[in-house]
Amino acid sequence: MRRFWPVLVLLVLAPWVGEYLLGNVPVQRFPLLPVLVPLYGCGALLVRELARRTGRGWPTIFLLATAYGVIEAGLVDQSLFNATFEGLDQRGVTPVPWLGLSAYNAAAFLVGHTVWSIGVPIALVELWFPARRTDPWLGRPGLCVTFVFYLLGCWLIFKDLRDQEGFLAAPHQLVVAAVTAIALIIVGFLLPRRDPAAASSPHLSPPRTPGWLPRPWLLGVVTFVTAGSHALVPESWLGFWLDVAIVSAAAAAVAWLARRPGWSDRHLVGLLAGALLTYAWLGFVLTLLFAPSDGVRYAGNAVFALTAVVLLLITRRVVARRAEAPAEVGEGVSAVGVGQHGR
Repeated sequence: MRRFWPVLVLLVLAPWVGEYLLGNVPVQRFPLLPVLVPLYGCGALLVRELARRTGRGWPTIFLLATAYGVIEAGLVDQSLFNATFEGLDQRGVTPVPWLGLSAYNAAAFLVGHTVWSIGVPIALVELWFPARRTDPWLGRPGLCVTFVFYLLGCWLIFKDLRDQEGFLAAPHQLVVAAVTAIALIIVGFLLPRRDPAAASSPHLSPPRTPGWLPRPWLLGVVTFVTAGSHALVPESWLGFWLDVAIVSAAAAAVAWLARRPGWSDRHLVGLLAGALLTYAWLGFVLTLLFAPSDGVRYAGNAVFALTAVVLLLITRRVVARRAEAPAEVGEGVSAVGVGQHGR
């Protein structure tokens, strides 16, 4: 079982970050978390395993995560094309007539899935289990089982929302979503493999460019402000293009900084802190918008936000412990009492 701890943690963490921390699913529905595990958890696990098994790094992970977002929002829950998804009327917001979608909503959905539903959980779990950070966590049978459960999760969510919403996207919309997802997957696997000599590097990419690096805490603050700006852009074409600029600049800046020789896991913790704490406060905003008098839901937001803080403190402790004692790099989360995990 010790070998499967990273798998189990990621299976639970992905739906928790993507839905519960955000506040999209309230605490009253927390018992339904296992229903979301096949879609979110198995989806994140598939993205991570396919990238790591083929010797690729974070660029491929993000492309596969975006493909995951297109599949979920375009083919499964079809929120990309349903203008009144979950009771929200978005028919007049940045419409793209032939595709029948809102450009603003499409950007919000895809960035949310790419960064928070997939990227953040994978990065956290890999930090907690550094001895197996770039190794596959599953064998071929486990990968096949994960894929089957992912398909089951897609079907369950599709059927449930089809019954609730009474909506089915047009054939050309489904084709565009499918082709887009396939193209993203192909590009992800066309990217070069990582240098085997750098396979165990803690960096997002091999450092090549000398230069200044911000302190981890400052990077966390900037990430928090940037992620909040992404969440708060107005629902208009101006807001859409502003969001495209914000997300593009943030992605380019992280890729640029991660190539610096001084980039470390402490900087990655700063990025994760800014991202997780953004979803923590957005949970309160969603409750304020959709259930302003629901005290239980606010309490759930508080518990989830506190949980996010605790997870970040654990991550910071694990990284600091490893930096203080490099010989103990295989201990992972055993530094905080979760247990040692080796291959």
